[in-house]
Amino acid sequence: MKVEENRKPIFSAKNVTMDFKVARKGIFAKKSTIRALNDISFELYPGEALAIVGESGCGKSTICRIAMRFYKPTYGKMYFDNENIHELKGEKLKEYRQKSQMIFQDPFSSLNPLFNIYYHLKRPLQLYHTSDKETMYKKMDEYLTMVGLTPPKEQGEKFPHQLSGGQKQRAYIARVLAVGADVIFADEPTSMLDVSIRLGILNLLNKLKKEMKKSFIYITHDIATARYFADRIIVLYAGHMVEWGDVDKVICNPKHPYTKLLIAAAPDPEREEKIDLPVIRDKDTEIRQWTPESKGCPFRTRCPEAREICASKCPEAREVESGQFIRCIHG
Repeated sequence: MKVEENRKPIFSAKNVTMDFKVARKGIFAKKSTIRALNDISFELYPGEALAIVGESGCGKSTICRIAMRFYKPTYGKMYFDNENIHELKGEKLKEYRQKSQMIFQDPFSSLNPLFNIYYHLKRPLQLYHTSDKETMYKKMDEYLTMVGLTPPKEQGEKFPHQLSGGQKQRAYIARVLAVGADVIFADEPTSMLDVSIRLGILNLLNKLKKEMKKSFIYITHDIATARYFADRIIVLYAGHMVEWGDVDKVICNPKHPYTKLLIAAAPDPEREEKIDLPVIRDKDTEIRQWTPESKGCPFRTRCPEAREICASKCPEAREVESGQFIRCIHG
């Protein structure tokens, strides 16, 4: 992804590839290798949201898990403030864990049901910010007010089961703020919430981005919310970046066949014709599950514009418009 002049990324990925060993059926069967991510590169700048979209299983959440150090990439590196996150130790590692936090998809299991909301905010404040009891409670009330949980004392004394799904997510966002995160990995933070309250959560995240200069990696399958919240977008298919760039350019004028189909499949009440993505046939499963030995374009078996060359050569990244890139021989 193109680096903007006079701006330094706060977080970046350079040629990240992730392979997993998968056991085959049978006692004596050898393990096979699945390539979940292939040559992923991007930069994230302060006060910016980068959306990563695609179907289930395309590798979106794997990027977050690598960033959280749950996995170490097979190849490539991730950097926070120009330091390799998988080589951090001691105080540097503690600082990274403070500055990078994750908002999970399920607000119902992200909070400990045995403790009240104040407890969830108090723990990070005790770990990362030394202060007396009075100052601590003042800060906790400020964070609760900031995320829309008011009156703060009443909400802070509640237990998770006493909050709605949207309130739980707000409480967890308050916890992320209490830690002091600068980079927030939001893994489909609204997908398990009622449609009526999703916009409120997105508006809250947007406020944190604009007013507090928080940076977001926003994982979603929802094109509409990606356009509403994000500044730039990456479209993933089978672990490959197939199109990326400015969110309005990519969504309003998609160049890659997969992006076009993904946008066309989004619900539109004004469209009479129903459009679905081509289904994955049994014989296509191996192609969608990429391996280190796989060749060609991963989308070719579902692509309406596929040619013979697509089976033998994986397209190189190229810029089709200013700030808009694809991996495709078309477009």
